[in-house]
Amino acid sequence: MVFIETPLAGAFVIKLEPFQDERGLFARTFCQKEFEQIGHTENFVQFNHSMTVAKGCIRGMHFQKPPFAEIKLIRCIKGKVWDVIVDIRQNSMTFLKWFGVELSAENQKMIYIPKGFAHGFQTLEPNTELIYHHTAFYTPSAEGGLKYNDPKLKIDWKLTPEQLSKKDQEYNYINENFKGIVIS
Repeated sequence: MVFIETPLAGAFVIKLEPFQDERGLFARTFCQKEFEQIGHTENFVQFNHSMTVAKGCIRGMHFQKPPFAEIKLIRCIKGKVWDVIVDIRQNSMTFLKWFGVELSAENQKMIYIPKGFAHGFQTLEPNTELIYHHTAFYTPSAEGGLKYNDPKLKIDWKLTPEQLSKKDQEYNYINENFKGIVIS
């Protein structure tokens, strides 16, 4: 694996280095020793799989509030997404800055998202599937979100949004009272 730093401290795009031959390929998607090199020492406790039918659908921008904040590792196993993270760490040099990367089954890239980030994606192909690894259990009472089209964020979505959940549509815009979250 190759860990590529993003402009947002602690977040990485991970490029797999598969072994390929006439049978196909084999690639490591997690190695505790390699992840320790970027400071990752927590255990992944929950794996999730999502499938999104429609092209252009946006899911996000979601996060878990402390003490249930989580590290995420995201990989696209079918189709293609524009994956976006927003730094919401209070006092971060990149507070409310976003970063996006295309994840696809073809490019085999992953994104490592540290605690203190909101995460979302837009499907660029129909029937797209993602695998998520989480270091904390999903806690509904700790769930938070940012509005996907918040003018303070100015996220460059690649397609016109086609579908959003009711919950994602109802998140509020960021105002002067939003100070981010504290990660200890």
